[in-house]
Amino acid sequence: MKLDILTIAAHPDDVELACAGTVAKAVKAGKKVGMIDMTEGQLGTRGSAELRLKEAANAAKIIGALVRDNLGMMDGYFEHNHENRNKIIQKIRQYKPDIVITNPPNDRHPDHGRASAMVTEACFYAGLQKIETEWEGKKQEPHRPSQLFYFMQHYNYEPSFLVDISDEIEQKMEAIKAFGSQFYSKDSTEPQTVLSQPYYLDHIRERASNWGYIIGVKYAEGFITQRKFFGVNNIFEIK
Repeated sequence: MKLDILTIAAHPDDVELACAGTVAKAVKAGKKVGMIDMTEGQLGTRGSAELRLKEAANAAKIIGALVRDNLGMMDGYFEHNHENRNKIIQKIRQYKPDIVITNPPNDRHPDHGRASAMVTEACFYAGLQKIETEWEGKKQEPHRPSQLFYFMQHYNYEPSFLVDISDEIEQKMEAIKAFGSQFYSKDSTEPQTVLSQPYYLDHIRERASNWGYIIGVKYAEGFITQRKFFGVNNIFEIK
């Protein structure tokens, strides 16, 4: 299956919290979107890996993703090595996305930066003919995405660009809430975390509001890129 956008993130819920609005907006525009989680969130304080997988599947349906795969790496312990990078290369070659979106290069959670570095390398190496991979017993053809974008998580960076998600904000919040084990519930007896504070989801909405303010819309999501310049076809589409 050829996809337009492929998100590759360290944990289930990374994409939902950071850029579900942008992904949902692309689906609305008729783009084919897939999501890959590198781990099952096995070390999460609340819930379980099995529950997180179910929540991830529900969130993908809310967003409208055509596929959601999991690479089965160990949360907190996966290594930046040849074997794991090749797992990502296989998925890039399998789905042949034009755009890949992944974790930021540096963040509060060590997994995020490590995942980002592996995805960055995999996007490049996936285009090299002499790196051979197979999928379902067949040799894969090289494929290099035309764009690689990084969403923002705990740390704030100066964004390279902002995406208007005013029409998608409620869909984004619904996708986030699909991960009910991770967020506030007055009936929960599990330990409290940063994410489970009753005001945490307010911060997510407020951050989107702040980004929106910068470009004159109600809500937006921010991204960074390694590229210094972007080309545009129509200057009237720039806010």
